[in-house]
Amino acid sequence: MSTTPAHDDTLARRLQHLEDKESLRAMMIHGWRALDRKDWRTWIECWAEDAVLEFGPWDHIHGREAILAKVIEAEAPYATMQHHILNMDFEVRGDRATGIGYMWFVAVTGPGTAASPYAMGGPYAWEYTRTADGWRLTRQQLGVWWTMGEDTLKAFTTAD
Repeated sequence: MSTTPAHDDTLARRLQHLEDKESLRAMMIHGWRALDRKDWRTWIECWAEDAVLEFGPWDHIHGREAILAKVIEAEAPYATMQHHILNMDFEVRGDRATGIGYMWFVAVTGPGTAASPYAMGGPYAWEYTRTADGWRLTRQQLGVWWTMGEDTLKAFTTAD
């Protein structure tokens, strides 16, 4: 069976689409696992310079360094954390992409203590752009649908 140029072009486009989706998934997992290790620089490299983070308790944060500063301020005091990104789905359109998923975040103030961990969950919505260095996150919207335990450090509460 011979292939026609049109078939080869379609196959190449389909393969690129799958590779893009896998690159986005891998970047998100790599970056958010870095958060668990408090490897802030690896995590922030997933973001574009002019990115926007929208998170209810914090409102809108503009720019990669401002996002980094806020996340370090909020998460550094926790002894251990787990950032779970669930049910990720991506749509790729050329050099732009969007994605959705769910967050399940768990933070512990003192490992091995009897205190309950603080947890929260909700929906993610993402926007990405392809750069010379690969995909970068340009916007993240994160909602909180539920919490469990007490945010004793008050890192994720709305400022009054």
